[in-house]
Amino acid sequence: MDKTKKILIVDDDIDVITVVKTILTKEGYEVISAMNKTEALEKLRNQKPDLAILDVMMTTHYEGFELAQEMLNNPEFKDVPFLIQSSIDILVTSKASVQDMAREYRKDLNFKDLQVLLVKNISDGSAGIDYRDEDGKSHWFPVKGFIRKPVEKDKLLEEIKKHI
Repeated sequence: MDKTKKILIVDDDIDVITVVKTILTKEGYEVISAMNKTEALEKLRNQKPDLAILDVMMTTHYEGFELAQEMLNNPEFKDVPFLIQSSIDILVTSKASVQDMAREYRKDLNFKDLQVLLVKNISDGSAGIDYRDEDGKSHWFPVKGFIRKPVEKDKLLEEIKKHI
């Protein structure tokens, strides 16, 4: 028998956690939650989830991004796929490199002032985030996908099934 897939949701909004947990539990997933980066790292280490869903703004403006980068750079967590949950609009492209597309958006007068760019390739599903920190420095990292807030059950489940 397959082991129950475990999903970690990291969000500082208990209502969001409750909604997502309810949807996923009904689908047979085991759901664990954390309210911030520190708690999330502890749960990643001790609970070994199959997937993580990360909110962006928690204790700090970019705490979810900082957690994502820590996951990508830590050998212990780098194999845990994660989705970014956000109400920020997602920019779509069919260009081969979503990172190149983010750089092009940065040069576009309509987008250059945005602090955060969420970019997804509609052809192959690759995705990533380009954000500027408080010092104006640009950071890039790949993500498995995005979940829009407010959460839609069908889209949430579809995105999760792609990665576990």
